Amino acid sequence: MVFTLFITFVILLRISELILARRNEKWLLQNGAKEYGKEHYPYIVALHVSFFISLVVEYSLKGSVSWSMLLLILYFLLIVCKGWVIFSLGKFWNTKIYRIPKSPLVKKGPYKYIRHPNYVVVVFELILIPLVFELYLTAALFTILNAIMLTVRIKAEEKAFLASDQI
Repeated sequence: MVFTLFITFVILLRISELILARRNEKWLLQNGAKEYGKEHYPYIVALHVSFFISLVVEYSLKGSVSWSMLLLILYFLLIVCKGWVIFSLGKFWNTKIYRIPKSPLVKKGPYKYIRHPNYVVVVFELILIPLVFELYLTAALFTILNAIMLTVRIKAEEKAFLASDQI
């Protein structure tokens, strides 16, 4: 029961993030933004969809699984951090890479301290969500897959930062 409620909550949170991203995407495009990294975005979507499928499959195969209140609390603290990231970027926050030419990079909130705080949050989400329910295979597999994806993603984002400053 706890697993079902938690996964439902996380999925609804992801859907609300996608709705916000779509709204921000419209604003970004209306303000001359250019998209970067289009070619790898479907793989990111596939990674995250597969993550949820893996959670459900591993949980179902495991039978009785306990859960950790401490890790659940840490996850909710992580959601607060994600909110800080999203709030700091405002209309610039998106699941895709958009840059408005010559626009300055956001340097407030967690962006004062870390270049890519959103990715730090995602790394910990993909670790904590399965570990709350002792789903070690999903945690390990998707930590590795996400690390591979982030090497591609961060390179594309850095390229977008450089390219948009030169336009």
